[in-house]
Amino acid sequence: MIPFLQYNPTKLYFGKGQIEQLSQLLDENLKVLLVYGGGSIKRNNVYQDVMKELEKVNATVFELSGVEPNPRLETVERGVDICKTENIDFLLAVGGGSVIDCTKAIAVGAKSASNTWDLIRGKAPIEAALPIGTVLTLAATSSEMNNVSVITNWETKEKLGWGSQLVFPVFSILDPVYTFSVPRDQTVYGIVDSMSHALESYFHRTENTPMIDGFIESLLRTAIETGPKLLEDLHSYEHRETMMYIGTTGYNGTLMNGSDGGDWATHRIEHAISAVYDIPHGGGLAILFPNWLEHVLEEDPSRVKMLAVNVFGIDPEGKTDKEVAREGAKALRSFWNSLGAPSTLRDYNIDDSEFDAIVEKTFIKPGVGRYKEMTPESVRSILKASL
Repeated sequence: MIPFLQYNPTKLYFGKGQIEQLSQLLDENLKVLLVYGGGSIKRNNVYQDVMKELEKVNATVFELSGVEPNPRLETVERGVDICKTENIDFLLAVGGGSVIDCTKAIAVGAKSASNTWDLIRGKAPIEAALPIGTVLTLAATSSEMNNVSVITNWETKEKLGWGSQLVFPVFSILDPVYTFSVPRDQTVYGIVDSMSHALESYFHRTENTPMIDGFIESLLRTAIETGPKLLEDLHSYEHRETMMYIGTTGYNGTLMNGSDGGDWATHRIEHAISAVYDIPHGGGLAILFPNWLEHVLEEDPSRVKMLAVNVFGIDPEGKTDKEVAREGAKALRSFWNSLGAPSTLRDYNIDDSEFDAIVEKTFIKPGVGRYKEMTPESVRSILKASL
């Protein structure tokens, strides 16, 4: 292991009926910007529950709706304008990771005189942020319990991840009931995304990490066991509860303690693809990750073999390390396909015509991959394998 500091100030309120904590967590008479997506929170009564709690503390509520699945800079800027015009005191994100990511960007933009995109791409310092609370309605990203956000600039076709210690949510309320209305396809994407975060953390180069590796393997095995059961019964509280906690744990820092932080090249490549084509993040990861595994095992099969044996139960007897590792990569592909996740870029009508742009955007920031550092040629190879 390497020395590490564990820091996560987010208060997590998990379980049925936890929305009643909201009015206890807010001061009286705040100006609150309520941020949400396409309006499903009004159809499933989450909106009504939230407003009831806000009324208890006499909050003045402003709303920003229509946050996109890949949240866009122009939506962030609309939120920043509202905050500055109305002197907003507190941001409340009600939705999934995209809504929360958007809210984090609003939080820093509202407290800065700098261009918001400059803050996101590190060209201007982030020195302050409005406080954030979240009510989660989609299990996937861990954004409810981390300091990371991903924003798309559709004008420049760039999708960038960024982070700041100032954008940890003050609190997050997670009621599995609020995920009952998530449709099957988005549930599948959430399962893939949650597992992908754990997989990225798993592929590190740090020695003597048995506890963290074991945590990750347990999370993945639990997702493999629970995911199909959830898809058979989308209103199962038990299975929604399990997947919600998996989603939160996948990228809240726990799985990186004592390691170099993992690889994350697959996320960088997917961000570049969805910056050009605006595809679902989970769908892109489902296509790319097994091909990334196939790519890296040719040089070093050790960790892919660990994954194969410890997560998918592949029998290594009488096989080479590469053979076992390759079976593991295929097992991941097979599992995600069994859920209904896509397996090729052509499933989204994507061909090789924009590969040059995708490769270029993958390297907007230097250093792609820790377990195996990517080159433009290796990224192109993974893209070709993904057609």
